Amino acid sequence: MTEIHFIVEQAPEGGYIAHAVGVDIFTEADDLKLLHGQVRDAVRCHFDEDQMPSLIRLHITREEVLAA
Repeated sequence: MTEIHFIVEQAPEGGYIAHAVGVDIFTEADDLKLLHGQVRDAVRCHFDEDQMPSLIRLHITREEVLAA
């Protein structure tokens, strides 16, 4: 595996939640800077060194509601 993709969403209670696509990895953090570290740590814990992806892609989504 050369890269792994994460979907990142804002948590209802604040902060961010990230989950990997196609792999059972989930993590969360209070801000994006902390989330970067959490995602890296989660990937390191999940994969053996010889199977470690070389890239981590974050797809960050944000929902906004506007009055019509």
